[in-house]
Amino acid sequence: MNAAAADACAREPIHIPGSIQPHGALLVVAPDGRRVLQASGNAAALLGLPEAPTSTAQIDGALPALLQSWAEASDGVLQQAQACGARLLQMTVHATPQGLIVELEPLDATELQTLDSLYPRLRSFLDDVEGEDDMAVLGEHAAREVRQLTGFDRVMVYRFDEEWHGTVIAEDGNGRLPSYLDLRFPASDIPAQARELYRRHRLRLIPDAMYTPVPVLPAASPLDGQPLDLSGAALRSVSPVHLQYMMNMGTAASMSVSIVIDGQLWGLIACHHAQPLRVGAPTRAACDFLGQILALKIGARERGQEAALRWAAKELEHDLVARMAEAGDAPDAVTGRLAKSPEAWLRLTRASGAAVLRGDTVHSVGQAPSPAQLKALATWLHQRQDRGELFATHALPAVYPPAAEFADTACGLIAAPISVIHPHYVMWFRPERIHTVTWGGRPEKATTADGSLTPRASFAAWTQEVRGTAQRWTPVEVDAARSFCQAMVTLVLKQAEQRAALTDRLETSNRELEAFSYSVSHDLRAPFRHIVGFAQLLGESEPQLASRSRHYLDTIIESALSAGRLVDDLLNFSQLGRASLEMAPVDMAKLVEEVRRSMRIDQGTRQVTWEIGPLPPAWGDASLLRQAWANLVDNAIKYTRRKPVAVIRISGEQRAHETVYTVSDNGVGFDMAYQGKLFGVFQRLHRVEDFEGSGIGLALTRRIIDRHGGWIAAEGAPDEGATFRFGVPRPAQKQGES
Repeated sequence: MNAAAADACAREPIHIPGSIQPHGALLVVAPDGRRVLQASGNAAALLGLPEAPTSTAQIDGALPALLQSWAEASDGVLQQAQACGARLLQMTVHATPQGLIVELEPLDATELQTLDSLYPRLRSFLDDVEGEDDMAVLGEHAAREVRQLTGFDRVMVYRFDEEWHGTVIAEDGNGRLPSYLDLRFPASDIPAQARELYRRHRLRLIPDAMYTPVPVLPAASPLDGQPLDLSGAALRSVSPVHLQYMMNMGTAASMSVSIVIDGQLWGLIACHHAQPLRVGAPTRAACDFLGQILALKIGARERGQEAALRWAAKELEHDLVARMAEAGDAPDAVTGRLAKSPEAWLRLTRASGAAVLRGDTVHSVGQAPSPAQLKALATWLHQRQDRGELFATHALPAVYPPAAEFADTACGLIAAPISVIHPHYVMWFRPERIHTVTWGGRPEKATTADGSLTPRASFAAWTQEVRGTAQRWTPVEVDAARSFCQAMVTLVLKQAEQRAALTDRLETSNRELEAFSYSVSHDLRAPFRHIVGFAQLLGESEPQLASRSRHYLDTIIESALSAGRLVDDLLNFSQLGRASLEMAPVDMAKLVEEVRRSMRIDQGTRQVTWEIGPLPPAWGDASLLRQAWANLVDNAIKYTRRKPVAVIRISGEQRAHETVYTVSDNGVGFDMAYQGKLFGVFQRLHRVEDFEGSGIGLALTRRIIDRHGGWIAAEGAPDEGATFRFGVPRPAQKQGES
């Protein structure tokens, strides 16, 4: 079917055909219940009147008052037997803005007698389906009972899927018409506007597909001038396309009973006959009642199954969240703990694989795409307009073509975001399910030469291999994924709040410690200076001191000087957290050269090779960055002391959002097992007898880089040298520069 024809089919105004089927007559009555505003062309003949009635009193003198009182008191449907002279009619009335729609059908007295026999049959049907939960068995009982009530050649129970394709799940017939059991019919066979009418009005009868439509006159409503809306009329004329569809199917008469569950169209009881067949109103009412019973049974069954699945999913969710809560405060620990519970994680949505992505960390279980594929998928999801919403599909390659490469593991996807800012997701996967569908004829409808729509002419079984889809996710599974991820986000946020509260307390303690260390360091500087000064004066004023006493005095001076340097370092360390930064462009090449020149190296006994590469400029506080460079370069010089030729390499690299600098040497290095101690205050990896220093230099350097919003890291190996790298952010207005 081409797009234009399909669109025309979807927009066909089947609710305003302007005519009715001839097995009854229709009147449109004013809201007062008296005046007849419109009438079908066969109304006079059915009512035995010389011409179309202009007043309902012409049918029955008591009818105007009855209609008026009913219209004022009710918004439902009035159904009753109505005498019109010697004729007995079945009258059905419903109210519309265009007036009261009164439908009249001939009613044989034997049909009223048959009504007495319907109750035992319905009671028998109730007994048959009592306690039955199997959908196919329920459908078989319903199809058999409706066929026995009505006499149709074939009765089918027809179920819609999520895409409105229908499948015959049960059938009862006498062999005059072919069986359609287990065949699938495309959604285009019953367009959207027709499905809506089926939902709103449960029963529809077409006694003869070859009927001649009867017009309703006048064509426009006298109340609003619009075509008469016959949506709620059982006699409403049928679309010519549908009549042709019936004839192509070999059926001359049909009846449908809608199965409506919780206000949604679930399926149909579809009845077909090879010859014209009219079913009386009482029998139709019994079939409608039976359809409602079937809908209640199916609805109760589905709600019960859904409740059980939701309960099981909620228990799994609680178990998973409890396990993650035991993982500690770190978010990575939380997601890592999830990967250690693969069975419960997969059972939550009955998936074959799952993954959680947080930053560069990917944890996957079961059958899942590669980490690179998952990161690309997460990026695509994060770029969608609905990136903050859960995403679910059973046909991922149709919306994300790269998924065709891993359809064997992730053709179906549920992706729940755990961050709005970053592409962090919890995902579940299902593999491609290649399966065969048997249709009742090729699904495509045909079109004529002028592009108009014609219904399918063949209903012979036609098989199709379906690829590119996985088993569908049920609403319960999608809701379970959504609820679990909400609980997971809540857990992470709660832990973040706890960490924030702890951070506040630590910051308060740090400020108090900084203030204390500043006070102590400041107060100790003078005593140590006094010790050094008085010791030197003592040595100068007492030249006759014995050599041992002179040694003691020199030791006092050296220790006091060392303690003074330590106090100065402590003072600098404490002041760094209190001082404000003076940010400006910094010429790092010039800064490093000044630091290098200031270092005192015993050139007579040492050979130092400097390899200084390009050093891009930085954005920061020049004096603090000078201090950081001084500490790193001084360490490189100090720890290469035992090498015959010391090699110190310094370089820089400008990246998209930061500038990274490197200082490496060929000195004594360190064991990476002790890497965490490098940047701690007073943490030393070598004896003070071997390499002098207070143990504060690297801690001070780290604090400087931290104050700039950057990072610092180190790597090394014993006797193979050490490498220190630090990065400082580039200001936003500078990021576009090369």
